[in-house]
Amino acid sequence: MTTVKQRQVGVLLREWRERRRLSQLQLSLDADISTRHLSFVETGRSKPTKEMILRLSERLDVPLRERNSLLLAGGYAPAYPASGLDVPELAAVRAALRQVLAGHEPYPALVVDRAWQLVESNASVALLLEGAAADLLAPPVNVLRLSLHPEGVAPNIANLGEWRAHVLGRLRRQAAATADPALAELLAELRDYPCDQPEPEVELPGASDVVVPLRLRHGDHELSLLSMTTVFGTPLDVTVAELAIESFFPADQSTADFLRARSEFPDFA
Repeated sequence: MTTVKQRQVGVLLREWRERRRLSQLQLSLDADISTRHLSFVETGRSKPTKEMILRLSERLDVPLRERNSLLLAGGYAPAYPASGLDVPELAAVRAALRQVLAGHEPYPALVVDRAWQLVESNASVALLLEGAAADLLAPPVNVLRLSLHPEGVAPNIANLGEWRAHVLGRLRRQAAATADPALAELLAELRDYPCDQPEPEVELPGASDVVVPLRLRHGDHELSLLSMTTVFGTPLDVTVAELAIESFFPADQSTADFLRARSEFPDFA
């Protein structure tokens, strides 16, 4: 059993090194170990210590969840807790998230986890979701599925091809960086959704463009929104490390005026 675990953790570490496109020499120099030692670890001839696994994981920028998996494969206990968001230890995290969401009004903002499941949102997110099918809004809500599904937000997105290419490209990079099979499955699902607009293979700016906007039809208006992602800078908990705030800002003055006017209505607050 011990031999199997040693071989397994070495194989996993090698896969992460290859995923990061590093040679054994590059990684050994960065981790301050000999190439021979690294080779022995990867082939299972040497059992890595817990400290060695953590050092290599850090140099390879392995996500915290996968660092725990590497430790388990090496025969060690996980080093990083994966707390429920409602536990007392994460009270400050919850407070910070809610403060950001509330402070971002009247513009939409939401919190998602690594799988793009909706964790929390502010009231203005309702603007983005109008017209979406009820089953897509039933918890757990996957915001990427909701945005690109033909019964979700997609029919209201004026630049669906452009936005879809942006979303799929971002998800593809995330799946590659984390090696998460659930994200790969989600990517395959979203790719199968219909789109009646051309999708650029490479994101190139048009005249005066600096980011890919979300152009959303809302009645007689077309809103233009920029998105920004915020994450915790020094997470030591798996749950916290996998949280992200997706904030939307007006990309033009007419959108800003519309959102501010909408916030004055009691039924939208």
